[in-house]
Amino acid sequence: MGALGDVRVLDLSRVRSGPTCVKQLADFGADVIKIETPLGDGDGAVREGPDFQNLHRNKRSLTLNLKAPKGREIFLHLVAGADVVVENYRPDVKHRLGLDYESLRAVNPRIILASISGFGQDGPYAERPGFDQIAQGMSGLMSVTGFADQPPLRSGAAIADVTAGLHAALGVLTALYEREHSGQGQWVHSSLLMSGIALLDFQAARYLMKGEVPRRSGNDHPTSMPTSAYATADGHINIGAYGQPFWMRLCETLERADLLQDPRFSTDPLRVRHRAELNTELARSFSQNSSAHWISLLNLNGVPCGPIYAMDQVFADPQVQHLGAAQTLQHPQLGPIQVINQAATLTRTPAQLLSATPALGEQSGEVLMQAGYSAAEIEQFRREGVI
Repeated sequence: MGALGDVRVLDLSRVRSGPTCVKQLADFGADVIKIETPLGDGDGAVREGPDFQNLHRNKRSLTLNLKAPKGREIFLHLVAGADVVVENYRPDVKHRLGLDYESLRAVNPRIILASISGFGQDGPYAERPGFDQIAQGMSGLMSVTGFADQPPLRSGAAIADVTAGLHAALGVLTALYEREHSGQGQWVHSSLLMSGIALLDFQAARYLMKGEVPRRSGNDHPTSMPTSAYATADGHINIGAYGQPFWMRLCETLERADLLQDPRFSTDPLRVRHRAELNTELARSFSQNSSAHWISLLNLNGVPCGPIYAMDQVFADPQVQHLGAAQTLQHPQLGPIQVINQAATLTRTPAQLLSATPALGEQSGEVLMQAGYSAAEIEQFRREGVI
């Protein structure tokens, strides 16, 4: 049994933020029942596509029409025996469906409801639809991403969505731990907007403590140089030579004693101030040889550095393969497929990827029988369009 093998999760979530939360729980053994409408989620994702398959592994699927009184009754019956419900509807939807926290708590005081939204469960923007790119813009992430002379730029990944899901999962695990002492569940909130702000970390802290408004600086680190990307004879590499010891090692590796003697580059603040001139000098040196040459030499001399990979190169890297970043699952129709492995490692109760995404409603009968419904009742639910 996995670390969360005694936890049952009812998954009402769609798209990315909610499924990201639930994936964390499912990978560590939680019994996740994905609640879908009889016609499917309708979130635009192709069920057999890589995105859907990656997000919804390790689950069972139950179709249930929550807009029908009988469907809501069945769901609340399942809540009575569950530990966690996860949803990422707009805040008003769960209230209209009668599936808000107080309604769930009336059935099961130990239930934990995790709600993920674009902007929070209340406040002036609560009812706005939330999307990753919108949150990236409003959180300030796009204002610090890209080059100074170009427009704001979104991240190449859905970082607000994913982080909101991870924060929700962390909140669920915290609530489960606290429940061991109090015996009570609680309502866990996360939002794309707050998660985007949290991702800004030191950039946001600079503003809050010093009033500094961070600007876009491309690949350059805003407060420490040389930490940037540099062109080589055959590609690009990243350098993280912050602080005096790394700066000295970098200059020694490049055989550029002249840079150590240049007063413009004598301290980290001065290197930041003269970043354009510094980057010109470093680019001249790096262009003389290949990425592999510099990465080998810099690592030998203890200078933080690394390649800038395309996706095929990522999964071909020996360290990535050693970490097992890709995991193979057997899908009934698609055959063997690869998905992204769980990033957190537990030595005694590790995550396990045991099953591919289920077909729509594949376990409806199984789940309802386990909940105490008879075969005749289940067949009646099918005829009525409840499941």
